Amino acid sequence: MGQQQLLLIILGVIIVGIAIAVGISQFSAHSTQANKDGVTSSLVNIGANAYQYRIRPTTMGGGGNSYSGYTIPSKMSSDDNGTYTLTSTSATDCVLKGTSSIDGSWSADCTVDSTGKTTLAYTGW
Repeated sequence: MGQQQLLLIILGVIIVGIAIAVGISQFSAHSTQANKDGVTSSLVNIGANAYQYRIRPTTMGGGGNSYSGYTIPSKMSSDDNGTYTLTSTSATDCVLKGTSSIDGSWSADCTVDSTGKTTLAYTGW
């Protein structure tokens, strides 16, 4: 009877170990996706800010139908999810780049066109 109890204890420890490994794996996957979603959200918000700049008249401190001269506000340039930079601007579009704070090789590029539509492309995720 002692061998059966020992076998059940070993089997229980193995099952608990497997459950812990699966839980850690699931948490890691969720953390990565949450970071990607956060970077995406921040890029879209910055893109909306850039579009507001574009449609605002120059007399009111805007771009007057151009993204030229736009800069990312300092409060929007970084957060817990990543850092954000302005790659290029022209009269018709604005390109932003977000780099993850978890892994520097993870990045997302956001292009805002003349109508305010954002297009995202991911690298490394």
